[in-house]
Amino acid sequence: MKKILIALALTLAAPFALAQATPAGLWKTIDDETKAEKSLVRITETGGIFSGKIEKITDPAKQAEKCDKCTDERKDKPILGMTILQGVTKNASEPYWDGGTILDPNNGKIYKVRLTPKDGGKTMEVRGFIAFLFRNQTWIRVE
Repeated sequence: MKKILIALALTLAAPFALAQATPAGLWKTIDDETKAEKSLVRITETGGIFSGKIEKITDPAKQAEKCDKCTDERKDKPILGMTILQGVTKNASEPYWDGGTILDPNNGKIYKVRLTPKDGGKTMEVRGFIAFLFRNQTWIRVE
């Protein structure tokens, strides 16, 4: 009887654990160089495709900044509210999401991106890369 109850509890808990291991949610971004909190990014999923918008900028002095170094349709647009993550999908054979891009509004560069949830979805490794050059950040789940 005890084994049945444990199996039932694990079966009921599995969907919640898997739900938290997706990139969807609100994330605190941490600068890979200074290790300081930079912003909150909300990642949403529509039809299996993930995108992310900057929902809050931590530094009050940067609230009104625009992406003057962007080279696409985001040029000179406010960074607050900007979609910086686009076109990300679940990699069918790996434990991460990729296939999309991420924008660094500080330098205007667009990188290919890989999102890898860690610690049961409490943190996420965000890797932006161009060819063999890459940058990693660890984002922390807020909700």
